[in-house]
Amino acid sequence: MPSIRVEAVPHAPAPAGPEAAPLVQFFIPATASLQERRPRTLKHGDTFAVFDHNGDALSGPGSPEGVFHRDTRHLSHLYLTIEGRRPMLLSSTLRDDNATLTCDLTNPDVYDEGDRLVLEHDLVHLRRSRFLWNATCFERLVMRNFDERHRRISIEIAFEADFADLFEVRGTRRERRGEMRLPELSSDRVVLGYTGLDKRRRTTTLTFDPAPTQLSGNLAVFTFDLGPGEARSLFAEINCGTHGMDHPSRRAFFIALRDARRARRSSASSAASIATSNEIFNEGVRRSVSDLYMLITDTPEGPYPYAGIPWFSTVFGRDALITALQTLWFDPAIARGVLLHLAANQAKTLDPASDAEPGKILHEVRHGEMAELGEVPFRRYYGSVDSTPLFVMLAGAYLRRTRDLATMRQLWPNLEAALAWIDHHGDRDGDGFVEYGRQTVEGLINQGWKDSHDSVFHMDGRLARGPIALAEVQAYVYGAWHAAAEIAGRLGHVARATRYESRAEFLRKAFDSAFFDEALGTYVLALDGDKRPCRVRTSNAGHALATGIAYPERAPAIAQALMAGNSFCGWGVRTVASDEARYNPMSYHNGSVWPHDNALIAAGLVRYGFRREAARIFEGLFAASTYIDLRRLPELFCGFRRQRAQGPTFYPVACAPQAWAATAPLFMLQSCVGLSFDTEHAQIIFEQPVMPNFLDEVVLRNLTVAGSAAAVALRRSGSQVVVQVLERTGPVRVLVTT
Repeated sequence: MPSIRVEAVPHAPAPAGPEAAPLVQFFIPATASLQERRPRTLKHGDTFAVFDHNGDALSGPGSPEGVFHRDTRHLSHLYLTIEGRRPMLLSSTLRDDNATLTCDLTNPDVYDEGDRLVLEHDLVHLRRSRFLWNATCFERLVMRNFDERHRRISIEIAFEADFADLFEVRGTRRERRGEMRLPELSSDRVVLGYTGLDKRRRTTTLTFDPAPTQLSGNLAVFTFDLGPGEARSLFAEINCGTHGMDHPSRRAFFIALRDARRARRSSASSAASIATSNEIFNEGVRRSVSDLYMLITDTPEGPYPYAGIPWFSTVFGRDALITALQTLWFDPAIARGVLLHLAANQAKTLDPASDAEPGKILHEVRHGEMAELGEVPFRRYYGSVDSTPLFVMLAGAYLRRTRDLATMRQLWPNLEAALAWIDHHGDRDGDGFVEYGRQTVEGLINQGWKDSHDSVFHMDGRLARGPIALAEVQAYVYGAWHAAAEIAGRLGHVARATRYESRAEFLRKAFDSAFFDEALGTYVLALDGDKRPCRVRTSNAGHALATGIAYPERAPAIAQALMAGNSFCGWGVRTVASDEARYNPMSYHNGSVWPHDNALIAAGLVRYGFRREAARIFEGLFAASTYIDLRRLPELFCGFRRQRAQGPTFYPVACAPQAWAATAPLFMLQSCVGLSFDTEHAQIIFEQPVMPNFLDEVVLRNLTVAGSAAAVALRRSGSQVVVQVLERTGPVRVLVTT
């Protein structure tokens, strides 16, 4: 998962020992609950924004609100008042495609200094329409007077830019900061500036149309004369230091809005579409797809899904690789963009400060001042143990889905380098397993997807000492060797393909011997630095099912352990079973429920024939989504047991949207209906499809394979699922196996 998160208070004592991580490392404050505020988020490219329901950004300790560009907060405070009072909220909505935020507001009762009512509530309607495009936040404020008489209305917009690095916003304290510049003022604009310790000047330009009646370095005041029924518009731009549009703000707003909506439609034009008999699920799918394409940023190598908002709106290796795997059936272009971008940024040298080793795949990239100065190690950071095998796994899956041999030939040197890393730097002691251990004290102490400081532990609760070999990482390596064999064979490297298959089978046998625990009935979490097993029941075992490393005779016990009451809470499978030493349903990694984790578990269950169990997980996550704002599955939620007629318990600082959470329902749908593709024979295959209880019909359109496409309907018929081809383009065949 993205960089380490700590749930404890900042001044709690750190665990003892040389491997202990200080609890304030890369701290994310829990002083304000994101779920309580239910923020509204926008994103385009390297810019994202977090606003409250009124469309304001309220500064304060722990507040993630504002406009951010390349890991710097370019606007930290935005506060609109009418006649000196905050407007009352009527509604606040995001378009289904996430393109525009619309906030409908109205005036409260306004009294003069003598407590005489001078403006009764609900007479002036305010509509704020806002979107991001090319590092600029565009806004149109429309005011309409519904009174029977003329009104003179004062609108004030207060603003500030603290130019805080994202890690400062997340809670990291700095001893020194750069220099704030004096505001530069003209009649209709103000430029706020900051020169960082990295000598870079960062600016925020606010432009208004019409020009304010008064303008200072932190306040714009407007006076509007409105007749009965009259409406007036105010346009504003917040530009994050790039060259803005050369048009007046009024015209620029509409040009940018047109371009933004066109781009949003174009980005998803080649993807499959989903419609079902359940309208609530349809709403959730539409939001999932919109979140996915909002999070996607165009790179020179192709589309790349950033991890999540607000803390992880940047390139993450692991997150994007899993997101691409989950959407490979839906839009293979995403996987290609991810593979090519990560290949272009693959480590070539040994650099302990960034945990880089030749052939290793990125963990995280940051562009802010603190990363540039080395105050945090994430400028270009490679501290994840699983990104490299997942990179090879995705390449194999992409080839199976597309037959794109040209891209595989382009990637082959990168794949060879990744496999060499697995063999050498990844396997630190030559025992055949891939382990991790940070190279400096600044690096992440845990480098699997559960990267909290306390997420790898023994049965008695003692933290594991490294180097650590995680169960799911060995499963990914197994999948990587198989994928490498398939790619090598398709490229004509027959001897290598045979060698890679042998490596996979050797690992499978060794993994079974070292990781399966008969008493637990499942795989242990990890092996510590002394090769002692961490005998803890966790969700990690489900990832072993997903890649196929588990021997078939092990699968029933693993499935039973995953679906037992101490693991499956009704909403999904917990990261850690409830009877384990460090279980805490409110923790980040030790008892919570993660949608992407459950989607991978469901895929693993289906792989071994446990389709009904996978459908139960799907039903649990869908039920959770019905209680969540915008039907948007968050990064995670708490692992408390599901109660009748009650929703899930939210994790206070979970990111939403989060790419691999957004795509989890898409992947679970694919798993349940058994959807796969045979590109060699232009076939779409549904293997023993099942439907979760909340779906009676699913229609999938634009399912593409080998240059052909089909639209298919799946309908429940008793305990069976009937598949009907609605239309087809090209010589595609649809097969159903039972």
